[in-house]
Amino acid sequence: MNIVVTGASKGIGKALASRFAQPNNNIFICARNEDMLLQTAEEIRNIHADVNVTAVVADLELKSGIENFSTAIFQKTKSIDILINNAGNFIPGSIYNEADGILEKMMSLNLYSAYHLTRLLLPAMIEKKKGHIFNMCSIASLHAYANGGSYSISKYALAGFSRNLREELKPFGIKVTAVYSGAVYTDSWAQSGLPEERFIKVSDIAELIYTTAMLSPNACVEDLVIRPQMGDI
Repeated sequence: MNIVVTGASKGIGKALASRFAQPNNNIFICARNEDMLLQTAEEIRNIHADVNVTAVVADLELKSGIENFSTAIFQKTKSIDILINNAGNFIPGSIYNEADGILEKMMSLNLYSAYHLTRLLLPAMIEKKKGHIFNMCSIASLHAYANGGSYSISKYALAGFSRNLREELKPFGIKVTAVYSGAVYTDSWAQSGLPEERFIKVSDIAELIYTTAMLSPNACVEDLVIRPQMGDI
């Protein structure tokens, strides 16, 4: 299988790339941080010698970065089995006082990156009449919360994109799954002062998505909601 994971240099993206690193799979990953991305690729290769990993440094806030990543993928394969739109960022704030330009920044990385990359890779899926797209939404896609600001807006939009895409792609045998996760223990939460056990593990997200991707072609999980056992943070 050919699996594409964006934002894969650390956290959830890295866990996803590692989980899908199964024999004879080809993993295509991207991120902005070259050192961390290449380290992730090397770690996967060291553990799974029979997995081919293609790592591309790309800034998905820029359409040119998205196009460069797509070009690198199609230089290696003409077939896409799984696309995981994981790249994203969180900038806290409220709509009434966040800095000018935050909405555009959040939309560019959290929505437009998924939109444009999906459009570039979809023809390969449509031709084969198979494929699975995962969009990493958020609990913030489901309800508003304080200090969410433009991040929440962008994630609401990503959820809408996912729902519409799901309907459009049914005739082509392509699945679309929106993943709504609560707080996951990544670098951004490490300095919060909260105990690690209060958070979801990145391996939980990776396992959930991997299992969903392995279902038969007859079944499509449209929405995955996962929260910390004690509730949202």
